[in-house]
Formats: sequence, C-alpha cells, structure tokens
Amino acid sequence: MKELNLDLGAVSAPIASYVNAVRTGNLLFLAGKGPRAGADGRRPMGKVGREYTLEQAYEHARTVGMDLLAVMRAELGSLDRVKRVVKVLGMVNADPEFKDHPKVINGCSDLFVQVFGEAGKHARSAVGMGSLPMGIPVEIECIVEVAGATPGKPAAKKAAKKKRR
Repeated sequence: MKELNLDLGAVSAPIASYVNAVRTGNLLFLAGKGPRAGADGRRPMGKVGREYTLEQAYEHARTVGMDLLAVMRAELGSLDRVKRVVKVLGMVNADPEFKDHPKVINGCSDLFVQVFGEAGKHARSAVGMGSLPMGIPVEIECIVEVAGATPGKPAAKKAAKKKRR
C-alpha cells in the first residue's frame, strides 16, 4: 500500500440493516459499497453516460475499491491475509444508451491487481442498472479467499469440546 501511495482511510458504515462483511470458512463476502464522498463531503449521485463520463465513473469505481480494501483490512487485521480476490460484482447506474460497464468496473479491478498482483485477478460481472441506492453511479461487492484460520475459532472449538466432555 505504501509503495502505491494509497491511503485507505476509515471504513464507511453500512447505510441500512446489514454488515460490511461476513466470513464463512476461508471466504469473506463483502457487502456492496458506493463511491466515497468527495472533498465537498457529498457522495456522487447521477448516471454514467449522463452526469458522469466513463473516466469519472472509472475513478468512482476505484474509490469503491479503496473502501472494499479498507473493509478487508478491518475484518482481517491485514491485507496480507487476502489469499485471492475470487469474484467482483460491479453495478453501474447508467443511462440506457451507455455500453461500457466493464470499463467502469475496471477502476476497481485494476486497483485490486495493483495491490494483490496475480492474486487480485478475479472472476467478474459488470452490469447496468436503472438505479442504485441514493442515486450513486457505481456499487461494487466482492468475495475474497482468506489465508489462515478464522480469528478465535480454534479457541472456541477447544472450549466447546471441553464443555461436551
């Protein structure tokens, strides 16, 4: 992260009744995130192909990737525990005539490859939407494979075995 001069900042809070991530086994499922607020404190709102160009939407997808990385780090304690980015789903709030959804989501995908190298390459879907929550232009979720045991699991298993005895 230092070599890439990236500052992840704080994890954004969920905006509704859900959590940022759920871990099951060696997979971490991250909830969908939207672009971070700009310098003016406002979250981007509008359609790609109308209010935003492809280049602007790419940058929005990159900021979403930064937020997803911040969630990974918060959940795992370190990005070093990410073994592989498995799947990315990118949703683009696009004008009906817009056709470059994959190029928008490349903002996030390219970031993951910069950060994780080969382990950042992933399966992906990039789809257009008629709308997204709060009118955001991009929402992205992902699944990552995690190296190492779930924190606290071995101790919890041992305690459960002792109770059964």
